[in-house]
Parts: sequence; C-alpha cells; structure tokens
Amino acid sequence: MLDNDSCGIGIRQSRVGRCTIKTDGRFKNINGGQTKVKKIRLLIAAAAAAMIITVMLAGCNDKGRTTSQEEPEISEVSVSFSDGSDISSEEIPPEDEPDSSFSEEDVQAVNPDFLQIAGLDNTAQGWGQGVRLLEDNRPEAAVYFQEKYGSYGARFIGENNRNIYLTFDEGYENGYTEKILDTLKEKEVTAVFFITNSYARNNPELVLRMIREGHIIGNHSYYHKSYPSLSLEEAAQDLGDMHNYVLEHFGYRMWLFRPPEGAYSERTLALAQQMGYESVFWSFAYKDWDVDNQIGREAAYEQVSAHAHPGAIFLLHAVSKDNSEILGDIIDNFREQGYTLAKYDL
Repeated sequence: MLDNDSCGIGIRQSRVGRCTIKTDGRFKNINGGQTKVKKIRLLIAAAAAAMIITVMLAGCNDKGRTTSQEEPEISEVSVSFSDGSDISSEEIPPEDEPDSSFSEEDVQAVNPDFLQIAGLDNTAQGWGQGVRLLEDNRPEAAVYFQEKYGSYGARFIGENNRNIYLTFDEGYENGYTEKILDTLKEKEVTAVFFITNSYARNNPELVLRMIREGHIIGNHSYYHKSYPSLSLEEAAQDLGDMHNYVLEHFGYRMWLFRPPEGAYSERTLALAQQMGYESVFWSFAYKDWDVDNQIGREAAYEQVSAHAHPGAIFLLHAVSKDNSEILGDIIDNFREQGYTLAKYDL
C-alpha cells in the first residue's frame, strides 16, 4: 500500500492503494495512463527542469561563494561554573522561570576589553568611611573619593540632598532576611541586596521574593574574593559568571556591583564599569557582620540613627540580629529627621 507522502502534495491515498487528486471538489482516479494525468506529469517535469536551469545559472553567477544552505553558527553567551555544579530547576517555581534571552548588555558583561585597562594602577585599597565628618554629617573621605573615582562609575556617597539609600550584603543566610523583607514591605521602602553566588544558590526563594517585591539585586561576586588580588581575566570571569547565573536562574539583569571586602583598585573599578556595572560602596557601615558580638538593639539603634546624612548609602549586613530588630525604628527615625528612604537611582 502507498503512503500518504508517496502521493505528493494535494494527493491522498485511496482505500485500494491508488492515488487520487482532488479537482473541483471531486477525486479522479489517476492510477492509469489517462491523458489529463500525462499532461499534468509533463507540466510538472517542465517546471522541475526550469527550476534546475535557474539554479545552475545562479551557481555560475555566484562562483567563489559557499554552496551550503546551513546558516553560520552564532556564538551565544553561555554560563559555565568552575565547580561544575548547578541549581535544580525544581527549586524555582515554573511561573518564575527566567528569561533565557541575552541582550547586547549581557554580552558586554562577559567580554571586557582588557587592552584598554590593563595599564591602570592595580594597587589594592580597602574602603571604610572613616570618622572625619563635614558640617552636614557627610563623611569627608566618602566625598573625597566620590570626586576622585566617580568617573569610573564608583559610588561612595549620593548627591547632597535629603535622600538615604539602604543596602544589604548577603553572603549567607542567618535567618533574618525574611524579617528584614517584612519590615521593608511594611514601611514601603525599596533596598538593594548584594548577593554572592552561594547565597543565590542556597536561598532562591528569598532572592525571588526580593525581586517580586521590587528590590534591586546587586552583584557581590561569585566567590567573594578580593578583585585586586586576581588577574583581569579571573576578575572578569568571576563578575561575569555571577551576572549570568542570576540572569539564567532568576531572569534578572544586575547592574550594581559591591566589591568583596570593599577592596578595589583603579583597574578593578574600570573593569566593572567596562562590564556594564557601577561599583557601589557606602558612606556608613559598622561592625554588624560579627554575629557572635552583636552590640544589642539599643546601642545599634543609637549608632545607626546618629549617622544619618544627605545622600547616605547605608551598608547593613542581613546576618545581624540587631539590624533585623532596629530596621523599622531606624526607618521611622530617618523620616522624622526629614529624610526620604529612596530607591537607588544614582
């Protein structure tokens, strides 16, 4: 018996295995050598011959060109992890599957031009806001370094206005992030959460909540290593791998970078900028990261609230019990002082 495909386009197989062609709503037997069928076959043969001649002529006019009809392979941004591990797709609800497309910005984030920045100074510097304050309570060092490195997309302090920006560093989860998110939601404040790869891997539900509730996710590196201690290639790989991990698993494109340990150099600032990132430091931080030596709710509140200043960028560690307890009162205090808890837009 003939298959449907052997009869050709517009032709179907009859019950007895004969091909029939539909014409004017009727099927006519074409199993014999009828005249109409012969004419049809001759027309088909003529058309095929004409096509062959056309192709041959086109080939003559295109000598030297490839005859392959396959499109050239296009390189795409790929995500590779040196430890060979990956997060299970089952850990992220289906409705939150990421956008797998990559834009030119994403390509830029993994393809810096080393030649432009290789000659820049790579002397490692550590950042701290210092203790010297200007009359408006703005740290003198933050203002100075903002002027010095602002051209590299670095941000040590905001503009001299009544805005305050809250940022949180997330290296690991200590059980307080959910409470912090609850407070921010209640107070209608948008913050920046700088996450490492281990944090994103182990806490996808919290990262998704941050995104859903409108917070900004920042790149705090893949392995949390001091970038000035790495080669340009290694630093770019680390930053790019973290960028692509969050993009692939959460559909989120990061654009803010907080250098691990606050360590930087002129060269690493330029590298981050060339990869489409702004390096965000801070104009206030305190020793809140030591979970075994928390100073207590009252002392933490006094220390943080006393350092409100125009354009402040507060660095708070989400592992701190003190921070989780004072956050709501701190927000209220800043507002009472006439400040706006602004979404980061510097």
